[in-house]
Amino acid sequence: MSTQSTATTATTPASWLAIGALYLSALLQGLAMVSFPASSAVLTGPLGLTSAQYGAIFLPQVALAIAGSVGGGTLAQRWGLKPLLLLALAANAASQLLLAGAQWTGPTGAFLAVMVGTASLGLAFGVGGAPLNSYPPLFFPDTSDTAVVALHSLLGAGLAIGPVLVAPFIARDAWTGFPLLLAALCGAAFLAVAALPFPTDEDDADGADTPRPVRSGLFWAFVVAAVAYAFAEGTFSNWAVMYLHEARGVPEATAGLSLSVFWAALVAGRLLTSALVLRISSQSVLLVLPVLMGAAFLLLPLAEGAALGIGLFAVAGLGCSSFFPLLVTLIGKAYPEHVAWSSSMMIASLMLGVGAGSFLFGPLRSTFSFETIYQFSTLYPVIALIAAVVVVRSEPCRQTLHALWSGSRCQ
Repeated sequence: MSTQSTATTATTPASWLAIGALYLSALLQGLAMVSFPASSAVLTGPLGLTSAQYGAIFLPQVALAIAGSVGGGTLAQRWGLKPLLLLALAANAASQLLLAGAQWTGPTGAFLAVMVGTASLGLAFGVGGAPLNSYPPLFFPDTSDTAVVALHSLLGAGLAIGPVLVAPFIARDAWTGFPLLLAALCGAAFLAVAALPFPTDEDDADGADTPRPVRSGLFWAFVVAAVAYAFAEGTFSNWAVMYLHEARGVPEATAGLSLSVFWAALVAGRLLTSALVLRISSQSVLLVLPVLMGAAFLLLPLAEGAALGIGLFAVAGLGCSSFFPLLVTLIGKAYPEHVAWSSSMMIASLMLGVGAGSFLFGPLRSTFSFETIYQFSTLYPVIALIAAVVVVRSEPCRQTLHALWSGSRCQ
């Protein structure tokens, strides 16, 4: 990429507005992603969705997210990053209009509207992966690690605060106000992105004719790390409340704090990483995080009370916090001629792990106890750590394990 042109662009007032629109888009993406689960009480209550229907609405989201990620990497090289960001914002807005529109249909119509809405949301997340992960290094080439992690921090913040924002609308019997407001904000962000100048990724454009690194062992190490991480994060986030409530007898309201604490710790960990990578290598942080995940998995079966259980989910959130954003920055360094495509493949790997992990836990739960599953799940961060070691020992950013802790940073 052209460091000189992007660095100069980032100093202009118009570019600072573009940066604001980009990071706002990340926050809106997080809010949109949590809008459907945050509305679960309405969907399964007044709108009449059964438990089976509610579980099924997330299938098109995962499928379209994977398809959007795979296709988005190619489209980024043909169309550029900005059209993909506009498409993501439009798809997010459409998902919220469909969610709100389900209020005025019968149960069958509501189910179909919500299914199409989650599909649109998945498409937005998939195609948005390339621009959201590629633009921060273009705007901030000298601090790309911090820029990418900060963007993911805002996305995580959207996930964390979304349920809090939905609650007042539901309490006032004005639930549709939330998706309609979010749709309007996505529309405003769309207009801002369309009007403002964004940098172009010259290296990604030049790399359109070069072979993609699908035959590279390093590329598959990134994929394995992302999928293993997704299994771990999904196991923590999807089953936290049920584990403490059913297996440990914690009151449901108290158990619900575990999920909030998990997401809050995840966001806090990303903010902390944004500062840490200015002083130490991102590779060293990458290797510490799976250790925290593994420790949480090993200790959760020993948690008897609410305090220790919630505290361990905080450790899990810290462990999950920046692992995926750092993978995205490192794969961009490993394949600078395919930044948009490689970051899209990371999103596809993430969604593959989330989807597979969500379906795997159910059958395991019918055979094994929560404690046994958590102990088995320690395998996920172990696999992620092994793959991460392969990544940090590879070119073009090779570091020995000794050098990782000596204070040297890989630029």
